[in-house]
Amino acid sequence: MSERLPPLTALRAFEAAARHLSFAKAADELSVTPAALSFQIKSLEEHLGQLVFRRLNRAVELTEAGRALQPGVQDGFAALNSAWGTARKLNDTKKLTVTAGPGFTSKWLAPRLFTFAQQNPDLELRFSASLRLMDFERDEVDLAIRFGQSEDEGLYSRMLIREWLSPMMTPQMAERVRRPEDLLDLPLIHQDDIGFLEPPMGWPAWFHAVEVAPPDMAGPHFSQADHAINAALAGAGVVLGRVSLAESHLREGQLVMPFAQALWANATYRIVCPEGAESRPQIARFIDWVVSEVKDIDELTGTRDFGDSDPIASVPR
Repeated sequence: MSERLPPLTALRAFEAAARHLSFAKAADELSVTPAALSFQIKSLEEHLGQLVFRRLNRAVELTEAGRALQPGVQDGFAALNSAWGTARKLNDTKKLTVTAGPGFTSKWLAPRLFTFAQQNPDLELRFSASLRLMDFERDEVDLAIRFGQSEDEGLYSRMLIREWLSPMMTPQMAERVRRPEDLLDLPLIHQDDIGFLEPPMGWPAWFHAVEVAPPDMAGPHFSQADHAINAALAGAGVVLGRVSLAESHLREGQLVMPFAQALWANATYRIVCPEGAESRPQIARFIDWVVSEVKDIDELTGTRDFGDSDPIASVPR
């Protein structure tokens, strides 16, 4: 039995056969003949000095040695594929894949993308709207825009938006509102996707801030904040809207904020990528563009009253 590793081709053949428990399926995956794959497996077994497969009539199964070998070989090829993909990305300056939540994508990112595309016609843009926490290597994503209260350990992370909430409604509905108490006579729209925030940031918190006893929390509930915004746009009621998703509707006058009182969400949007990737040309261009675009939200923030507390004022931009 040799102390040296067997040839990589033999290990590759073993990994595929162990995963499929079929020489035929493994040979098809690797684009070789079953005979060629069987030869590689036999070569590995000779190198090891013992069998790694037990050959049955129409199938194969791993021996004790095969079971001991499989996890390490599988992890090793996964690491190799990941490293190879990362190295190839460094050479590719024409593709950019970005992921963000569905609400942020539809309400903030998508309406602005034409400007970035016009300014960067050489880039092939790809966007994935998902709430799933992406793995940059596994999912082949370059950048992620994330929302929440957690930290992005081990990654490049730059804060984009300090989220806040304030009552928002159509101009027509606002004609019926003069004091915070007037909201008690209007349908209140609820968004359940921010239920994870601590402290809670719903209607009870806002009414407490304006020293009004909150009403019974009846009214429609939406699992996504952008759907709640759409309901307010349709005149279905008043939403405690998130500025990140309502900014364009506020600027266009489709929604208004009759009261200056707002609540910090104690959560942020961050633009995140693997450490060091932020200097890649296409990623740096996108980061610079997003940072310039969120300045419109900073202007709106200056018109609100947040009381004395500012829980994330010390977070660097």
